[in-house]
Amino acid sequence: MSGATTTNTEVAIPEFKQIMGHPAPLWMLFMTEFWERFAFYGIRWALVLYVVAQFYNGDPSGEAPANLIYGSYLAVVYAAALFGGYIADRVLGYQRSILVGASFMAAGLFMIALPNQTVFQLGLATIIVGNGMFKPNISTMVGKLYSAADTRRDSGFTIFYMGINSGAMVAPVLTEWLATAIFGSNGMPAYKVVFMSAGVGMLISLVWFFIGRRKLQGIGAPDASNSDPKRVLYVVLGSFCVIPVVYFLLAAGAQNLQIVLSALFILLSIMLLVEGIKNGKVARDKVIAMLLIFFFNIMFWMFFEQAGSSFTFLADKIVDRQMFNWTFPVAWFQTVNSLAIISCAPIIAFIWVAMRNKNPSIPRKFGLGLLFNGAAFGLLMFALSSLVSIDNHIPFWTLFMVYVLQSIGELCLSPIGLSMVTKLAPTRLVGLGMGGWFLSTGIGNNLSGIFASAVSGESGMSVTSALSGYTFGFWSLMAGGALLFLIAPLIQKLMHGVK
Repeated sequence: MSGATTTNTEVAIPEFKQIMGHPAPLWMLFMTEFWERFAFYGIRWALVLYVVAQFYNGDPSGEAPANLIYGSYLAVVYAAALFGGYIADRVLGYQRSILVGASFMAAGLFMIALPNQTVFQLGLATIIVGNGMFKPNISTMVGKLYSAADTRRDSGFTIFYMGINSGAMVAPVLTEWLATAIFGSNGMPAYKVVFMSAGVGMLISLVWFFIGRRKLQGIGAPDASNSDPKRVLYVVLGSFCVIPVVYFLLAAGAQNLQIVLSALFILLSIMLLVEGIKNGKVARDKVIAMLLIFFFNIMFWMFFEQAGSSFTFLADKIVDRQMFNWTFPVAWFQTVNSLAIISCAPIIAFIWVAMRNKNPSIPRKFGLGLLFNGAAFGLLMFALSSLVSIDNHIPFWTLFMVYVLQSIGELCLSPIGLSMVTKLAPTRLVGLGMGGWFLSTGIGNNLSGIFASAVSGESGMSVTSALSGYTFGFWSLMAGGALLFLIAPLIQKLMHGVK
């Protein structure tokens, strides 16, 4: 870019050095997010397996509660972004929120390495509190590097999304190797090593951002109203008080948690609508459009996030993983999503730019995301009904391609969603709007745990239970995608030219 420009928050954008056509700080944020996602996804493959092995002595009846714990954990992780966005907007500023959040995440990851159920859940609660302050605010900072009219915004978010998935791709391979080949075995993985490795990754993310934030030239730094250093102390002390609350939310169960999350979503919607109404009809309509898309985002993640729950048990029990006298590790399925995104993200980003005026609207991109997700469940439905072997296994390639299809759907939806919020949220509450995006994702994740629990049933996953559950997923997603395509013109009208 040439010359100073202004964002939708009326803050001047510095004259950044450009690297590969984008502001240089984008690449610093890229690597910060790489290591944070390494930490987050490093434990993803192991959590449900660890819960069954450690707290249910390996009994398949532990699958359903493990799925519920996993879904609730992810749900509150994303719901916490609601409060993290507010803290950044009104209390600390974005940079300091990220640093405080990273510190809490690292501490929580080391805590869950201790084989005690209470400490384990307190560790999850600590990760949640930290992630709430980290995740929405680093995404918001990416948006602040570009003006609202900058055509590179969507491509910038897609590049940033590649950072997310680079860390997510490396993490399962490395942590699985450490847990089985170095400190354990295939029959008895050293799960504590998985969690400790993730903690180290989070510390790297913290140090990387602490050193690199000077490149931001004040973007995300606290303004005069929230520059008092004592505010950091207040937030830290408040976070210690919130951790037990989060612990009890996790212990309350997924059904009760769903009530809490729904109430939070209603409250957030009211706050955003009130702010939009204050700013006039256009701002109000944009908020309405954003909230409608949040609803379909919930549906997408409810089924997508089977990857860390029911798909893990599917891979462990029903997928034939034998290849050339070697068994494909369950953990490595978690890398397929990231590898597909890294491979396809530049292609998708190029397609959006090349289509110019024919570029699909944001609602239709979301519709494509739902349809690709539905196609993945359609493949599973076919495999579980027509490709089951004598020993009740389905071919390896089917689950592999499920992850690929879901990844294409994710690329149509998720990076576009991050960019959408920075364009549609009320000017003063962009962080809160980003928190709303993650809250809707959290609601979907909690529903994913409830759905995965039903797929496993009381006695563990079977071909019959998986076929029944995934058939429901297929029809739900295809119906949702079709509906979104139908109402896309209405939503686009409410967006008043935002593309």
